Amino acid sequence: MMTLRIGNASGFYGDRFDALREMLTGGELDVLTGDYLAELTMLILGRDRIKDPEAGYARTFLRQLEECLGLAHERGVKIVANAGGLNPAGLAERIRELADRFGLPVRVAHVEGDDLTREHPGALAAHAYLGGFGIAACLREGADVVVTGRVTDAALVTGPAVAHFGWGPRDYDRLAGAVVAGHVLECGTQATGGNYAFFTDGEHDLRRPGFPLAELHEDGTAVITKHPGTGGFVDVGTVTAQLLYETQGARYAGPDVTARLDTVRLTQDGPDRVRISGVRGEAPPPTLKVGLNRLGGFRNEVAFVLTGLDIEAKAALVRQQMDPALAKVAHVDWDLVRTDRPDAGTEETASALLRLVVRDTDQEAVGRAIGGAAVELALASYPGFHVLAPPGKGSPYGVFEDVYVPHGAVDHVAVLYDGRRIPVAPAQETAVLDDPPPPPLPEPLPEGPARRAPLGLVVGARSGDKGGNANIGVWARTDEAWRWLAHTLTVDRLRELLPETVELNVIRHDLPNLRALNFVVEGILGEGVAAQHRFDPQAKALGEWLRSRHLDIPEALL
Repeated sequence: MMTLRIGNASGFYGDRFDALREMLTGGELDVLTGDYLAELTMLILGRDRIKDPEAGYARTFLRQLEECLGLAHERGVKIVANAGGLNPAGLAERIRELADRFGLPVRVAHVEGDDLTREHPGALAAHAYLGGFGIAACLREGADVVVTGRVTDAALVTGPAVAHFGWGPRDYDRLAGAVVAGHVLECGTQATGGNYAFFTDGEHDLRRPGFPLAELHEDGTAVITKHPGTGGFVDVGTVTAQLLYETQGARYAGPDVTARLDTVRLTQDGPDRVRISGVRGEAPPPTLKVGLNRLGGFRNEVAFVLTGLDIEAKAALVRQQMDPALAKVAHVDWDLVRTDRPDAGTEETASALLRLVVRDTDQEAVGRAIGGAAVELALASYPGFHVLAPPGKGSPYGVFEDVYVPHGAVDHVAVLYDGRRIPVAPAQETAVLDDPPPPPLPEPLPEGPARRAPLGLVVGARSGDKGGNANIGVWARTDEAWRWLAHTLTVDRLRELLPETVELNVIRHDLPNLRALNFVVEGILGEGVAAQHRFDPQAKALGEWLRSRHLDIPEALL
């Protein structure tokens, strides 16, 4: 069968608005996907739906279609997006109304069955991660646009591939190849030079990276590329970085298949072309992941500015002065951020920040009581007292957690444009998810002279969040650097370099085919991104902090 060209036009709710048009006009495509959902997005959509029961979907996507639905129809490009969020049926109906208004014979279908909120009392939103076979059923029956609720990000690619190539539920290697390609595409321009550790290398124009696309083949292999003439670049490094993003061990589990990331092989296939091959797949695990979002309470934040001399003493004074107001608050976090420099040339660079973050189920406890106590210190505290912004009333925050249910606990259904409903069978064959035996490590580099230098001179990194955990993917660009990295960056060494992880459980996974290590840092993000537990609540820059740390590096690698 012919190659299936699948593009991506969104990596999150709020991504580049013009990307849909850019992808439709920039080159040939068969399918255009958009990923609009994240853990935080589901919470936002849940709050939207409390205010308006007709809401709950990504409104941006509908506005994009106002500009581009006719263009997609004219070019014969199918559109598949998870923009339905909490209300895929509602979004599908709005798209039908849009098509009727424009006189377009567009067939719109949707996928449902992920919503398990009623089964989880107290949750604002509880949604199972569905696979791609519901999407495939919609496309096989002639849908031009398919919108879904919570499916796995990679399902936006596996669904069209199943429909196009006729794969069955036990074509695990092919499905796994599509999952890997889907994982590379799902975050948009992160595969084409966006957020890339080595962005200063070469002469690539990174001001406006083009969005990625995958050329999928019937055997499950794929080539990652982008439209000609677009910004950014695609090479083995950019694809490796995205493969390591928000994954954990060698087994990357999903509802359709478990992809073995330790079997992935990447090869440069020409300018801006990276071939993915060798991917092996296994039966999916016996349970589906369910993302549970609930309101955790209310939070407030005050940032005190400390300037010049006696920074530690100033911080101690204001903390003592605030103690009475904080006595009954459930959670209190102080963080002194030493951004100050001695003998600074500007007031800003002479200043440090003392951040106070409070959380409680009672909004009043973290609202005026905290804000008033802080403001009252304006003339009665340390010299130079001021805060970055007036304290607010306290805003709601969310909590995310994972639970797991059997495949049969969801009613996965493809709802067609003519109203027909096609049930999607759950996985018939499953396998308990165990970590594979650790792979053999390469021979260590021979002893030689070393120099104290930042880790990032030798390796790249990308990090992200999974609930309350963070992952840090670290990779080397040469075999020699891999030989050094594999033996040097142990869990203990990681803890030395990142002191915030010392008291936490850290798990290392080795991926020799990618010359990479993947670390999972459990609990560093508290109750998830919506709880804003730390300075970098999604751990986006945790990898860059690691790269900035100094250690002894063989001079042969520098």
